[in-house]
Amino acid sequence: MSEINFFNEEVNVENKKVILRLDLNVPISEGTIQDFTRIDVSLPFIKNLREKKAKIILVSHLGRPKGKFDESLSLKPIFEYLKKKLTEDIYFYSDLFSNDLKNKIAKLKAGEIILLENIRFFQEEVDDDDNFAKKLSSLGEIYINDAFSCSHRKQASVHKITKFIDTSYAGPILKKEILALNLITQQRKEPVTCIIGGSKISTKIDLISSLMLKVNNIIVVGAMANNFLKFKGLEIGKSLFEKNSSQIVERIYLDAKKYNCKIIIPSDCMISKNMGGVGTVKNNDEVKNNEIILDIGPKTIEKIKTYIDDSKTIFWNGPAGYFENDNFLNGTETIAVKISINTKNSNLISIVGGGDTISAINKIKQKLLFTHLSTAGGAFLEYLKGKDLPAISVLK
Repeated sequence: MSEINFFNEEVNVENKKVILRLDLNVPISEGTIQDFTRIDVSLPFIKNLREKKAKIILVSHLGRPKGKFDESLSLKPIFEYLKKKLTEDIYFYSDLFSNDLKNKIAKLKAGEIILLENIRFFQEEVDDDDNFAKKLSSLGEIYINDAFSCSHRKQASVHKITKFIDTSYAGPILKKEILALNLITQQRKEPVTCIIGGSKISTKIDLISSLMLKVNNIIVVGAMANNFLKFKGLEIGKSLFEKNSSQIVERIYLDAKKYNCKIIIPSDCMISKNMGGVGTVKNNDEVKNNEIILDIGPKTIEKIKTYIDDSKTIFWNGPAGYFENDNFLNGTETIAVKISINTKNSNLISIVGGGDTISAINKIKQKLLFTHLSTAGGAFLEYLKGKDLPAISVLK
């Protein structure tokens, strides 16, 4: 970690043009922002740079527009929100390399902010194009990557840009993510328990395999657990599962035995005949072929609470059920509250991450405390697998 060039308070940014790469990739529906978390966590550092009299150029992406303009993926709603939060001296430019923008940057005053339009409207961004990165770098004098969630990608605004600008730093959000993840990968306090949810087991097989070397227990919840139940010959009805997953599950059990890592799966569940229905508690061997497993049951919840009590470090990624329907939020909510209580009262180290996990937590009407709540997605998981993230490597 010490090799990474982190931004610090001694860096002089006064009257310097600072390109700040953020992750403002928030859910937007019909022009309305649904979750402000990623924007809000970026505000303190923007304000810090403003106080230091930097000239700030904000760069971000939104969704996957495939290199073409898409009005539904414009950063305009984010600009309007930033304007309210930052009150003044913030401007929005949709054309990255127009003379109008160049003239504005040339006249930019200390503390003023420019937000550029969705960087992924340019195919050259996704292609990690040298010329595009060079043009982008010419807009500033200092580059700061504070978008950890994009740092597993080789894209111009997080990767190649560092090749063409004199000084590059990792920002405070990126630093916080790495410090938190190191509590699992390098500085962990045992016993370590991981709670893994989500829908597709194939997307997390590498993560689970790498975690087995570092943790004591892996608790599988959510739709992913259906693959384990089916592997054991249990009826899962119309529940979501991944075809041809039996070999993956078998490999997980074999590796778990090899590395002395315990795999825990649900013993009961909440079922319904449709996604919008209400829940009924059933043991795993009572599920019928016309029913859907949509949450973990009370026996499983109590079992998970026991593992949380017995652990000194918890990593949680993926909700326990179909939280979009409040009738199936209970498993996720109980896990979140229990981890929060133990973090506060028992010095539990708790690392929580993943887009769906955060969305579920935001539905819980309680104030929760975690050691670290990650806003990153893919990069979060790639780092846990032990992979060298390209956009972080170039900051070393």
